[in-house]
Amino acid sequence: MKHGKRYNESAKLIDRATFYEVEDAVALAKKSAAAKFDETVEVHIRTGCDGRHAEQQIRGAVVLPNGTGKKVKVLVFAKGDKVAEAEAAGADYVGGDELIPKIQNDGWLDFDVVVATPDMMGVVGRLGKVLGPKGLMPNPKSGTVTMDVTKAINDIKAGKVEYRLDKTNIIHCPIGKVSFSEEQLTQNLNTLLEAILKAKPSTLKGQYLRSITLSSTMGPGVKVSVAKF
Repeated sequence: MKHGKRYNESAKLIDRATFYEVEDAVALAKKSAAAKFDETVEVHIRTGCDGRHAEQQIRGAVVLPNGTGKKVKVLVFAKGDKVAEAEAAGADYVGGDELIPKIQNDGWLDFDVVVATPDMMGVVGRLGKVLGPKGLMPNPKSGTVTMDVTKAINDIKAGKVEYRLDKTNIIHCPIGKVSFSEEQLTQNLNTLLEAILKAKPSTLKGQYLRSITLSSTMGPGVKVSVAKF
């Protein structure tokens, strides 16, 4: 794969053979970001899990102490007094059955997270084929199927991120923006890693976290030492 001049210059800052401590890796990911916009810093964690087994499917959510730096649009499926509660808590969109054709037929997807009260999951289930592949389906494990819509919305707006295995057993997650300080990014990364370590499946044999790589949106990858994890 051919990379541009800017990427190649950034790549010179990083020794590909070195596994850096968290603080050093964060500093390098910030330093090697050279795009003209505020890039997102992401972590990619290769696990020893086998997602084909239900008990090794890691999925959860954690509120990053310094947020993600992204303005998140929240859609809430609710009815009755939960509609007013969701609106008061700052949901960007609130509705029910009337949103189904808008999403299914019109392709409306102007939201980042979907929250639903349990009594609305029958309605939301009809959107499984649209929301599922995009990772937008509400799930009790990530706190997006709940009667406490106020807490769900507040957590999401405060910087809650969801982590889950992809088909290759890797977790991809944002931990902030390049404009964040090194301390903020390090705090966020450590908080995320703590949550993922706690989610280790009891049935897993062998090494849990096999590799951790940090990168900005357009920047090169920085390998993080997994020794202490």
